[in-house]
Amino acid sequence: MKVDVLLGLQWGDEGKGKIVDVLTRKYDIIARFQGGPNAGHTLEFDGIKHVLHTIPSGIFHPGTKNLIGNGVVIDPVIFCKEIADLKVHNVNVKEALLISRKAHLILPTHRILDAASEAAKGKNKIGSTLKGIGPTYMDKTGRNGLRVGDIELEDFKERYESLKAKHEQLLSHYEFDYKEQLAELEPAWFEAVEIMRELTLIDSEHYLHTALADGKKVLAEGAQGSLLDIDFGSYPFVTSSTTTCAGSCTGLGIAPNRIERVFGIFKAYCTRVGSGPFPTELFDEDGAYLQEKGHEFGATTGRPRRCGWLDIPALKYAVSINGVTNLIMMKADVMSGFDTIKVCTKYRYKSEEIEHLPYSIDESLIEPVYEEIPGWKDDLTGLDNLEDAPQALKDYLAYVEEKIGVPISILSVGPNRTQTIELEKLSL
Repeated sequence: MKVDVLLGLQWGDEGKGKIVDVLTRKYDIIARFQGGPNAGHTLEFDGIKHVLHTIPSGIFHPGTKNLIGNGVVIDPVIFCKEIADLKVHNVNVKEALLISRKAHLILPTHRILDAASEAAKGKNKIGSTLKGIGPTYMDKTGRNGLRVGDIELEDFKERYESLKAKHEQLLSHYEFDYKEQLAELEPAWFEAVEIMRELTLIDSEHYLHTALADGKKVLAEGAQGSLLDIDFGSYPFVTSSTTTCAGSCTGLGIAPNRIERVFGIFKAYCTRVGSGPFPTELFDEDGAYLQEKGHEFGATTGRPRRCGWLDIPALKYAVSINGVTNLIMMKADVMSGFDTIKVCTKYRYKSEEIEHLPYSIDESLIEPVYEEIPGWKDDLTGLDNLEDAPQALKDYLAYVEEKIGVPISILSVGPNRTQTIELEKLSL
């Protein structure tokens, strides 16, 4: 069997959690391959909204295995709070959840280092969620990190103290008072580690290879978005992991030739949380309308998301580097109400017009060039098939497909799992 991959094509917050939840019934295993609790995947069904940060979005489907892969970084405290929330809804976590021993742990001092580093940057701050993600990945690549498998070792506490001492040495270079905060964080962290010891820890790459050999269907779930990728995103205003399709290989231990479909999710417009360039950002009433109607506030931080028109060059770029085979358009319902919709189709860059994403998309160098197409006024939230959709929406879908060259397979018209329309039959 092959592995399908589902990931975001913008700056995150595209709605990946909802679509994973919708598609889970077609798969045996949902495997998260990168990122940490800086992600917030929102699922809504049966009148309840659920926000997951580390746990894969297939967790509410009985019989489906949910794997946290080696490419993920885990904060035990946040993770155990998620588990407690799931138990309220009668989710059998012990049965449904698997954790790679090779996933790295976020320590309390990682969070403190994150805050100290961000404070030192002043107005040039990255816009970190302050969850300790960056420092944890730095320790991973610096070959200093602690992994989930280490909690099974007799000398785990010594390993922890050694890494903590290194962090405290780094913190001595900042004017940052942390001793009291660390004293508050550590007890809960060690309590959470004890809970993790009781969960199912596995050698995840072996588990996946065996499952594929047995004919199991696997969906790899990404976090954040392609434009936040550490290599191919709007650096340095990016996350610390590989958010593109390549990350599913390194984050799960699967070979590139095992990947079949790549589902790329994008909003009918664009949003971004935190700092960094955003060519189509709106500062007028249209941007305010999108933010309010789309409830554009971060699922993890609550921060307001910046909003703008759809950016075709950026979307084509993300489709190319991921090898996207199927597009999924989210939040089409939020676009209802515009007489006309603007779409960025190229940039004016250094006095010439280009149709690709250049090295720098700083607003001082780049200006979006727009085309306008008719909008629609209809409420889409009760729509259950494309035939009944307003013609302007059908034209918008066809317009995006023609510009990108990849079919739109799924259309979302609301936050609930039922507000999802398959535009073509997916034989998964």
